[in-house]
Amino acid sequence: MALQAQTKPVSQAIAIVRDTDTETWQFLAEFPPHNLPLQIVKVTQPGVVAALNAGLAMAEGDIISITDDDAAPHPDWLEKITAHFSADSCIGGVGGRDWIHHGNKLEADSRQVVGQLQWFGRVIGNHHLGVGAAREVDVLKGVNMSFRREAISQLRFDERMRGTGAQVHFEMAFTLTLKRAGWKIIYDPSIAVDHYPAQRFDEDQRHNFNEIALINLVHNETLVLLEHLPPIRRAVFLLWAVLVGTRDCLGLVQWLRLFPSQGQIVGKKLLASLRGRWQGWQTWQFKIQNSQFKIQN
Repeated sequence: MALQAQTKPVSQAIAIVRDTDTETWQFLAEFPPHNLPLQIVKVTQPGVVAALNAGLAMAEGDIISITDDDAAPHPDWLEKITAHFSADSCIGGVGGRDWIHHGNKLEADSRQVVGQLQWFGRVIGNHHLGVGAAREVDVLKGVNMSFRREAISQLRFDERMRGTGAQVHFEMAFTLTLKRAGWKIIYDPSIAVDHYPAQRFDEDQRHNFNEIALINLVHNETLVLLEHLPPIRRAVFLLWAVLVGTRDCLGLVQWLRLFPSQGQIVGKKLLASLRGRWQGWQTWQFKIQNSQFKIQN
């Protein structure tokens, strides 16, 4: 196991396993890890948010590092993570590059701009392509992220994130909350994991269009950004999202741009995106109305 090969010993390892995941339970029974202080947590609720919150409840260390079951951290992963937290007490989160493998093919492109939230609400990821020196970012990626316990305190991953598996953008909600609280979020490409994207067993099948998955993705993104952005930027974001959008979360301009190459399916993507925006708005409004009701009472 990659965790057993770490240059900095693991003080506590937590594996969160769904109750219905018979293959993982069988593997752990047949090949228990040696010299690794492993604790297994069983979850019955679907979705990555419930799984990670169950893990956070069990975590005991001052630094909590998270990766996926389809990723293998490099041997110096924990050592480099610890060095960042030790160097600056204002750092609340640290993440790095995930080198994506598609069979024998490695995504080896490079990008300088990583994990940024632009002023009008567009989010730039590129965590799997980042190069250069360590720098502050707005958003980390779930497959490779660590947090200072003092920073996250009682913070938990947002249970309003939709989806029965991946729950896309759950990490954006978490890291932007830390940013709002004044903590630094660092991305260092040298803190690396090898990522072998596995098949998902929910409605989100990565590169294949699924209406429910897209609605959920856009809902989550919309909810997170409405809560993070100040009023003027929030209004600009909504206007930009509906009129322009991105290749993944379509607006009218993207629909026109992609129609010649994708045909009728791009119309379904546009409708799913608009539904997701509306539902994200409704979820955000529900929280506001709830807060006002509590104040009045």
